[in-house]
Amino acid sequence: MFQTRTREAIETQYQAAKAGYAALGVDTDAALDTLAATPISLHCWQGDDVRGFEVHEEAVGGGGIMATGNYPGPALTPAQLRADAEKAFSLIPGALRFNLHAIYAETGGKAVERDRLGPEHFQAWMAWSTSRGICLDFNPTFFAHPLANDGYTLSHPDPDVRAFWVRHAIACRRIAEAMGRNQKGPCYLNHWIPDGAKDQPIDRWSPRRHLLESLDAMMAADVDTAYCRDAVESKLFGIGSEDYVVGSHEFYLAYVMTHDPMLCLDMGHFHPTETIHDKISSVLTFQKELLLHVSRGIRWDSDHVVILNDDIRCLFQQIVRGKALERTHVALDFFDASINRIGAWVVGTRAAQKGILLALLEPTDLLADLESSGRAAAKLALLEELKTFPAGAVWDMFCLQQDVPVGTAWIDAMQDYDRDVIRRR
Repeated sequence: MFQTRTREAIETQYQAAKAGYAALGVDTDAALDTLAATPISLHCWQGDDVRGFEVHEEAVGGGGIMATGNYPGPALTPAQLRADAEKAFSLIPGALRFNLHAIYAETGGKAVERDRLGPEHFQAWMAWSTSRGICLDFNPTFFAHPLANDGYTLSHPDPDVRAFWVRHAIACRRIAEAMGRNQKGPCYLNHWIPDGAKDQPIDRWSPRRHLLESLDAMMAADVDTAYCRDAVESKLFGIGSEDYVVGSHEFYLAYVMTHDPMLCLDMGHFHPTETIHDKISSVLTFQKELLLHVSRGIRWDSDHVVILNDDIRCLFQQIVRGKALERTHVALDFFDASINRIGAWVVGTRAAQKGILLALLEPTDLLADLESSGRAAAKLALLEELKTFPAGAVWDMFCLQQDVPVGTAWIDAMQDYDRDVIRRR
């Protein structure tokens, strides 16, 4: 249904676009090289609606995570999830990583508590990533567990509960270290907890003191940080924690300023009208690196599939303008169970990559010169004209170079897989 254009047509259109950008001092070939070298970490939990493969001895608990929708065919086994991810990889250009949660361990059908998880439970994932030539990232799972039922984990008032979650975090840090050694490069380990209160807690102080103690205990473990690169992720509110979140933006910002982990900024974890692009220059003025969770919130932290909207454009503009792309680690974080899950992965990843490309195609030096010389109207006019420049032709060349379907052609491949694989589960 969706036609594939000829190589000749794509190259012709690219050459015209290349000339237009060159007139503004932009090297499109260099932009494509940079984009090809900028990895994006796809999140495993889009493929199975954050279910994981944990074997339980008792009922699963809570923790404020919810995927909505009932589209058929979520991955039910590790093999299915890996196959679905590989299909998504085949439709996405550029360098990719894959991001796992602890509940995606493979334990041979045995129940293994989270504080007992080890690298051996992720050997199949590591072997797969090696065979695919991609790197893995990792996350402790502080939700969907009986010890998360009351909404507190690392900040829990019970020291035994806190100790369990600290042991889980340490186990995950060692798993991430093993992943890093296997791939001969860093594994980015992100710590997010659901801790908080639904309505007006009297004591907002003690949970934060407990969280600080827990974090310090976790980070004191003997783990090689050349391979395990820790990050901490804040949140404004969540399901069941609308009034108070222990790990707030201010808490973690202060923590990373005084401790080693990097900050993780999630695009959906702030006020519904608050964007994060203005935070980039503030954080990276003081920090060496930054982890991003690229998502899309609608009215609340709803983790909708990423699209090429103004939030994405502004985010990557700030990163590229600040020459901070190499210091910024880009990961996706959304989960939509109402649509084809491979399609969600591909739409979201390609949208993020297009955002990066648009920023790389911006004549930043020219725009900065217009601004510094007081020619504000000319700057604004150029920004507007750039919106209709032929960036699509440059993107199509990128897909052609990376040997993935160009333009709409990938949609047929997604629909074929949906018919032949997903609908038959």
